[in-house]
Amino acid sequence: MLLAAGAAISPVQPLFAQAEDAQGRIVFDAAYFRAYSPTNALQMIQRVPGFALDAGNAEVRGFGQAAGNVVINGQRPSSKSDDLSSVLARIPASRILRIELASGNAFGSDYAGNPQVANVVLTDAGGLAGTLEGRIDREYTGRLLPTAAASFVLRTGASTFNASLSYQLKANDSNEGFDRITGQPSGNLIEYSYKARRQSEPYHTLALGWALEEAADRNIHVNGRLIVDAWRVHQTYDVQPVAAPRHDDLYQEHHLWYPFELSGDVTRPLGGGAIKLNLLATHRYRKNLDTLTQRISGQLQGGSYKAQYDWRDERIARLAWSRRDLGGWSVEIGAEGAFNRLESDLNLFEIDANEHYAQIDLPIDDAVVTEYRVETFVNAGRFIVPALRLDLGLKYEASRLKVAGDASVRRSLRFLKPKASVDWSGGGWHAQFSAERTVAQLDFTDFVSGASFTANQFDGGNADLLPQRAWELLLSADRAILGAGRIKAELGYNRIFQVQDRVPTPGGFDAPGNLGSGRQWIGRLNVDLPLARFGIKGGRLSFKGTYLDSKVQDPYTGLDRPFSGEKMFVFSSEFRQDLGRFAWGLQTEGNSGATTYRRTETDNNNPASVTIGMFTEYRPHPRSTITFGITNIGNLPTKRWRYFYSPDRSSLHPVRQEYRERSMHRRVYLSIKHSFG
Repeated sequence: MLLAAGAAISPVQPLFAQAEDAQGRIVFDAAYFRAYSPTNALQMIQRVPGFALDAGNAEVRGFGQAAGNVVINGQRPSSKSDDLSSVLARIPASRILRIELASGNAFGSDYAGNPQVANVVLTDAGGLAGTLEGRIDREYTGRLLPTAAASFVLRTGASTFNASLSYQLKANDSNEGFDRITGQPSGNLIEYSYKARRQSEPYHTLALGWALEEAADRNIHVNGRLIVDAWRVHQTYDVQPVAAPRHDDLYQEHHLWYPFELSGDVTRPLGGGAIKLNLLATHRYRKNLDTLTQRISGQLQGGSYKAQYDWRDERIARLAWSRRDLGGWSVEIGAEGAFNRLESDLNLFEIDANEHYAQIDLPIDDAVVTEYRVETFVNAGRFIVPALRLDLGLKYEASRLKVAGDASVRRSLRFLKPKASVDWSGGGWHAQFSAERTVAQLDFTDFVSGASFTANQFDGGNADLLPQRAWELLLSADRAILGAGRIKAELGYNRIFQVQDRVPTPGGFDAPGNLGSGRQWIGRLNVDLPLARFGIKGGRLSFKGTYLDSKVQDPYTGLDRPFSGEKMFVFSSEFRQDLGRFAWGLQTEGNSGATTYRRTETDNNNPASVTIGMFTEYRPHPRSTITFGITNIGNLPTKRWRYFYSPDRSSLHPVRQEYRERSMHRRVYLSIKHSFG
């Protein structure tokens, strides 16, 4: 258990060594995290050595691909739009008994093939507990950005009630910088402009839940979540063309999003195992109003206006039966049915000097996309010998897709998705090899046209888009090092068909579409090292890095290139030292940048960006933490290179270059976190 309220903290708390239980799970007792004085489960998960949190993707349809890599009491949270980070942040640290690391095969079909999943095991303590958090960020303009969050958990008997409420004034994209456009290959200046962007985003969330947990095979969970997300952007340009009059541009965004979700599950014993029913309903409304105008000496010259509305609904029903021991096998069978609908209405206008609006016709600017999908699945696993486990799985997916409006498409899709994995443990090592056929989901928004005024980019929409599919191979290995440390390495290879990228459309645009076959090589390294043996008491160094090498044939040049939007290198590292009531640390992160390959341009965003931050912590109480920090200490800007080609990229030499540099500058913050109960 964690320290009792008011208990003293020794000058240097020793870290308890990780242990392995009889099932091969790596166990971190609550005492392991005592030196960090965590207030919630998220902070504890972030301190598990060698583990990288995957919060899942709430935008994918259905439950399966949105799972992430954390379960609670061995079960996946029944909510979907409520990402794992939010769920974990609402669990008080005082209610956590231990955290276990195990192969995903131990937690059902949604996690099968995942080499490492964290299981947060809660205590059975009753009464009221909760977490309180307040934070103030100061951006470079001098504006203060408050955050406040409160969550409560009340357990009485077998019932647990939880509630959380949060408010945050976001300003993640306020920045300033310049654009420089030059001719190529001469390098002669065509245009220079200074830009200042101010963003204000009040973000509200409310979540409520109830759980009745009588036994592992007899429980009920009900959850509801509402988000109100409204933001405004005010962006000014001082544009200085070489061969035209100087002008002032003003870009404004007014956005309003209302996502709502209601979900739940019921588990009951059946046939020596358990049967579980999941139900989920979501609704999301979005209104996006964007305006770009140009003025010379205060007189309107023209501009553009975009009004986009969309409504998205999802309904899911999932039924699964599982049994731990059926003839020596652990078995799960089930089926999931889903209905999804997206209605999108995009209106794009050109504004003249007299403020008259003339509508611009895009290929697919008014569409309704509906999908009915059914997926059946079966998984079975067993230990072949005490140190070797085999898991097999098969999914069959069938869907019927319909696009109506400016395009009319009907399509039926069917896929078999087999998978297999082998787990081995021995000599302090854990290793897994998995092979799986995957089918990517189609993003409904790719069927609909879009426009970005700030980048002057237009998407044509593509109703003929097909899902990308792949054979994925992954080898992973991990082990404890230096007692309380851990190292984990992964090597993967993906052979991909119908690569989803960007393709030309008949109307002169480019849009999401399918290229030919491609491949990816993937390497990941996660290292967490305690430094006490090197004379740094309470010190710890962690590093996470990913290497991704992809290749597909470009439709314009005929040459091989990476997939659009993929970063070859991504890394983060942290050094921290915990010294009783005080702690401090340094954090770095960076990436090699990503290039998007469009019809007439290559767009390379944020290449070779590295940021450094630092923090100090004071713990006046074992359950309270005060943190002061600075981000982007080096005041490094983000950078973006765009090269333009005529008539398209089949011409290998660019005719124009646009270089953008933006800086959010340094930001300081002060946060206070407290847990009780």
